[in-house]
Amino acid sequence: MERLKARRDFLKTAKGRKWAAPGLVLQAQKQTPAQKPTLAEPNAEARVGFTVTKKVGKAHIRNRAKRRLRSVASDVLALAARPGYDYVLIGRAGTISRSYTDLTRDLETALAKVHAEKTRDTHKRRQASQKQG
Repeated sequence: MERLKARRDFLKTAKGRKWAAPGLVLQAQKQTPAQKPTLAEPNAEARVGFTVTKKVGKAHIRNRAKRRLRSVASDVLALAARPGYDYVLIGRAGTISRSYTDLTRDLETALAKVHAEKTRDTHKRRQASQKQG
């Protein structure tokens, strides 16, 4: 997988959909034509970036969290990432202490939630069903 390295790519991805899990936060955004190397390439490879804030801990803790995220991403995103999407994995305090299987499950769940179809007017539907019942 290609890596996100430029700050502007991280900021564009932050404007997309996101899902927070105990071990990580996943942000996903469909690549815009300006981000793709060529417009003739409709199935652009998915790209991934990693970040951990200073709130998580000192540099060695943040580096360990990023290593764990890279490992989980190589296992999960290699199979489940959609072409033409940018993903950013954000480490949390739980990234270090969580088991590898739980982190893997967190990423799989986050991917499913981020790529789930958005339902509009769910609040209106919920209100209508409560009035009927």
